[in-house]
Amino acid sequence: MTERREFIKKTLMGSAGIAVAGMTMSAKSYGNILGANDRLNLSIIGIRGQGTNHINQFCKLKDSRNVVIKNLCDVDENTWAEKVKLVQDQTGDKPGTAYDMRKVFEDKEIDAVSFATPNHWHALGAIWAAQAGKHVYVEKPASHNLFEGRKMIEAARKYNVIMQTGFQNRSIENVIQAMKFLHEGGIGDVYMARGLCYKPRHSFGIAKDSTPPAGLHYDLWLGPAPYRAYNEKRGHYNWHWHWDTGNGDTGNQGPHQFDVARWGLNKNEHPVSVYSTGGIYGISPAECSQETPNTQTSVFKYADGKMLEFETRGRYTNGESSLNIHIGNIFYGTDGYLELNGSTWKAFRKDEKEPFAQSTREQRASGGGSNLMAAPGGSEHYANFLDAIRKNDRYALNCDIREGHYSSALPIMANISYRLGRGLNFMGEYERFANDSEADTMLTRPSRPPFVVPDQV
Repeated sequence: MTERREFIKKTLMGSAGIAVAGMTMSAKSYGNILGANDRLNLSIIGIRGQGTNHINQFCKLKDSRNVVIKNLCDVDENTWAEKVKLVQDQTGDKPGTAYDMRKVFEDKEIDAVSFATPNHWHALGAIWAAQAGKHVYVEKPASHNLFEGRKMIEAARKYNVIMQTGFQNRSIENVIQAMKFLHEGGIGDVYMARGLCYKPRHSFGIAKDSTPPAGLHYDLWLGPAPYRAYNEKRGHYNWHWHWDTGNGDTGNQGPHQFDVARWGLNKNEHPVSVYSTGGIYGISPAECSQETPNTQTSVFKYADGKMLEFETRGRYTNGESSLNIHIGNIFYGTDGYLELNGSTWKAFRKDEKEPFAQSTREQRASGGGSNLMAAPGGSEHYANFLDAIRKNDRYALNCDIREGHYSSALPIMANISYRLGRGLNFMGEYERFANDSEADTMLTRPSRPPFVVPDQV
């Protein structure tokens, strides 16, 4: 990897010429290195929805990875009792609780944090955690906007913390197998990848602004988002469908398949152009406050001409390919094509009707080369995060924040094109659009002190 070679070169050429890498670290970073037998204390931040899955997966790893969920943090105190019991029932440990993540970062016993907050909190929370010397697992998309993603990389590197992005496909054995098959020329030169997100969504209605319910710390829930009065239809889960807090389904379920598409194309760079179009169909704006499209088609092109297509269908639809894919990917090569549905894949040679290669392995743990005990089924990506912490090696991660940023940037760019109603050219080296100040303003967002992602992390 180019980045690894650059990292090694810079380390060896340090001003003091120090041979022991650990001696170049700050005292705070050095103190975070854990031995194989040290207990890892974890806080899960955001415990509804995907946060519940984080709880269950890390609970599975209590014995094999010696990890304890020491704390649960959520701005809605109404979630606490149920999720504390969930941890207690599975592990026998009773975690503490907090509504302000900054209290978690002040706790010197916490080694790592896991973020399953709404998208608009991912970046700032991860940066604050890194500044406090905590290792970070952060859900997809890595950031709400592109500027934030770059700052997350900078924070992870500056404070020498492990930062994993929640693209779990990177740790699924059959998906790894499919990517290896593609990269080794299984269907020739892969010139196009498609990502599919077919999830019917119905109207969630509309409501008047009101007073936040007791127990919800609403100003903290808003955090980096612009202030607006509380509205139950813009809150729990429905935040996905409003631009201030979410990225629509293209940036919700979509990032997983964007990541697999980019992985299959073997592109460790940004595309040079994007065009996205769509709309809200089958739902009346007068009856629903949704802002993001439920139907969206996005097309990206890379410098060498290779293409990435992505389609979001949020209404009634058929599946695609012989695997009847609703959530998955299709890859097209000069010698055939490959269908990937979850962890099942089939490859077809040219116009033949029967696959000539397909997934054959039973699912097993994939820990990025780790020789530690295999993780229980479904928790491989979380185990990989913990293993990398013990090694103090970000290259042991299956999805370091840099990978997460490149994949998360794709739906973010698509949404900018959609909202502006035109195609855009992108300069990846500068992470700016070409001669388009209007589009550039959408690469970040206005600050709401004190919840500000800084220019200098």
